[in-house]
Amino acid sequence: MSESRRPARRGQSGSGARNDRPRQAPRPDAAQASLDQPRMAARDVLRAVRERDAYANLVLPGLLRDRHLDGRDAALATELAYGAARARGLLDAVIADCAGRPIAEIDGPILDVLQLGAYQLLRTRVAPHAAVATSVDLVRAELGPGKAGFVNAVLRRVSERTELEWVERLAPADPVGRLAFEHAHPTWIAQVFADALGPDAGELEEALVADDARPAVHLVARPGEISSEELALVTGGNAGRYSPYAVYLDGGDPGLLDAVREGLAGVQDEGSQLVARALSLAPLEGPDEGRWLDLCAGPGGKAALLGALAGIEGGRLDAVEPVAHRAELIRKTTKELPVDVKVADGRDPGLDGGYDRILVDAPCTGLGALRRRPEARWRRQPSDVAGLAKLQRELLASAISLVRPGGVVLYATCSPHLSETVAVVADAIRRYGVTALDTRELVPGVPDLGDGPSVQLWPHRHGTDAMFFAALRKPLS
Repeated sequence: MSESRRPARRGQSGSGARNDRPRQAPRPDAAQASLDQPRMAARDVLRAVRERDAYANLVLPGLLRDRHLDGRDAALATELAYGAARARGLLDAVIADCAGRPIAEIDGPILDVLQLGAYQLLRTRVAPHAAVATSVDLVRAELGPGKAGFVNAVLRRVSERTELEWVERLAPADPVGRLAFEHAHPTWIAQVFADALGPDAGELEEALVADDARPAVHLVARPGEISSEELALVTGGNAGRYSPYAVYLDGGDPGLLDAVREGLAGVQDEGSQLVARALSLAPLEGPDEGRWLDLCAGPGGKAALLGALAGIEGGRLDAVEPVAHRAELIRKTTKELPVDVKVADGRDPGLDGGYDRILVDAPCTGLGALRRRPEARWRRQPSDVAGLAKLQRELLASAISLVRPGGVVLYATCSPHLSETVAVVADAIRRYGVTALDTRELVPGVPDLGDGPSVQLWPHRHGTDAMFFAALRKPLS
């Protein structure tokens, strides 16, 4: 299974520009109107990902609203779109074997449908005849009977084996490569997980299984406005296990909840909540004067939680974001909170130093949140890491220069990659003489955190994204 970015397929845009708004659907003719609407919606999400480099989780909600799909239809479209995007590497290997040609030689619109059909055959309980017939109908309506015959032939070959049988036939022989193939990850990412697990690398399969599953929705209750117990009651969810602000939802569109629309709550992974709370709990040397900073604040989730926590203590938060439109999103997210948004590059933000607490939630590969971004695992490449690690070191250096002696910088990434986590922290300790605190003490009640002093969360252990964070204190002299 190739891990390099495939060349642009026929029908695939080469512009590289993302446009996550679903295109306005043309008025359906009789043939289109008779098609299975949830499957057509899922197909159109896969097409947007392929043609426009769009994000599936941004395209799908608007598409469901525009096409008035809800209930079971929306659930089916969501499962098929996200599932096929997530399992693309495995599906493409099976399709190529059944088609007798490389994936790059299959027209993009046909490949979208083949992936959709193969996903249903291998990873759902959809009846095989229904998976094949609905896929053939989609292609026939758009591209004619000739192309439909090709899709019919390929999917019938796919249906001749179970997923496990295809894994036995096509998976690499090495243990990590096999696990990666079986659980729909590029091999290099599976190796990153194994390296980060270290002596617990025997948990790799559990980690990949959890990362290949659709995550629960996590809400954050805004401190001072609503408790997690109250939020769970009004939303029908359950209070979280580790964050005192977390609520778990089984599903649904959280944007429709009154508590979210009214600003009492937001959507935020529990791991991200633990990061913000850890900064607020970190022990300082000297008094906390209430000057807090979020150096990489976009899109604003952690800034909102930190702003609420700072406000309770009588402090204020500065939030830095280099892109103007993202800075505006932070302003909207943190309105009525003691948060001041600055449009600036965090590496040189032009701020006066002397902050008590600084969060550096650095841009990263996002390998810890792949389960929330179905297509992301197939976009990221090993070559992405070096440039991001350089940026991470520069941002952390900036934060250390801005924090007062005795103050704390909390460095965080949504990635377990060692080059983005412990290597960045070790470099800062060596260069700037900061002291690593035992960050495990800042997440009370969270088990299985290893030997420290940093914290690495995992989906299979904690039900959170794979967040890494480390607290560093600047010496008084």
